[in-house]
Amino acid sequence: MSSVTATTTPPDPRTPAPAGPAPDGVRPRLDWRLRFGALSLIWGFSFLLIKVGTQGYAPFQVTLGRLAFGTAVLAVAMAVRRERLPRGARTWGHLAVAGFLLNALPFSLFAFAELTIPSTLAGICNATSPLWGMALSLVALSEDRPTRVRVAGLGLGFLGVLTVLGAWQGFEGLDARGTALALLASLSYPVGWIYVRRTLAGSGHSNLSLTGGQLLLATLQLAVVTPLFTTLPAGFAVGPLLAVAALGTLGTGLAVLIQYGLVAEVGPTTGQMVTYFVPVIAAAAGIVLLGETLTWSTPVGAVIVLAGAALTQVRPKRAA
Repeated sequence: MSSVTATTTPPDPRTPAPAGPAPDGVRPRLDWRLRFGALSLIWGFSFLLIKVGTQGYAPFQVTLGRLAFGTAVLAVAMAVRRERLPRGARTWGHLAVAGFLLNALPFSLFAFAELTIPSTLAGICNATSPLWGMALSLVALSEDRPTRVRVAGLGLGFLGVLTVLGAWQGFEGLDARGTALALLASLSYPVGWIYVRRTLAGSGHSNLSLTGGQLLLATLQLAVVTPLFTTLPAGFAVGPLLAVAALGTLGTGLAVLIQYGLVAEVGPTTGQMVTYFVPVIAAAAGIVLLGETLTWSTPVGAVIVLAGAALTQVRPKRAA
């Protein structure tokens, strides 16, 4: 949930991630499995970092700091690779919408959600993104045809969501507002992906350049909104500040660069598998480090959600 992109091809089903070739064709030094594991950990711990950040700062402030640190990392990467920001008012207009849908909105919604729900539940809600994505793509993308397997995966996934929420108990003990915000955040990602696919495909700009512009505009959006709805904190809590810095630098900046190399080296299908490790890591981090608790329905429902999400990604084989 912490990565961003303005990619022209279908991104990671969990959160937006670059799916284009890595710049300059530089061969990475670390084995892709190590980078895969690092990316899983970074994204899995993002929900814990949001939780810690909101203990010292308002949700909008957490999101603004996160975006600012992430933008700084992308700016350094662009300078090193001698990449320039995109040109053209039309492109920047589309990037502004993409920045809102893929960054400013979902990042803020997750921050507000974690004021009242555990980071564990937020991580599991985020795993529903591929389910929303498939449901929306069937309507918005004419070339994305349904199959029985994918429709079954969609149904199974939403059955898992109901299991996580304890629907048979009438959602007793569940913070409805926080959970709804987290689910809306996960819905915002595929809406953004479809918008990007329709408007920025074939723009001629590199993924790094588009992503840098997108993050910059999302940061500016939060820079406008945050002072209107928050006041400066009386003091700057060190722990939450470090959490926000790590969230932006690692989860919103470094993760993008790692994902570039992964997708370029092993392909989008393998690169997308990180999706299925993130809620597990998020749950483990929340339980061990924050003392959060789980009922039996949460991990069982999470497994069902992930199984359904995996089925929605199955594509029919093309005839030779």
